[in-house]
Amino acid sequence: AIRNYGERAGLPLVAHPHMLRHACGFALADQGADTRLIQDYLGHRNIQHTVRYTAANPARFERLWR
Repeated sequence: AIRNYGERAGLPLVAHPHMLRHACGFALADQGADTRLIQDYLGHRNIQHTVRYTAANPARFERLWR
């Protein structure tokens, strides 16, 4: 179903459900959510799977200095 919605929207890539999970993780990190909160929300057992969302993002880093 997600793939069909992506095609209808004209996305230049094949959409899959896990993309929504990644988008959620990045959105929470961009909003300043704590890494452990993101880990719990996404159901990660290993914190290393969560760290990818909270890794240094140039735009996020720049907002710290505004």
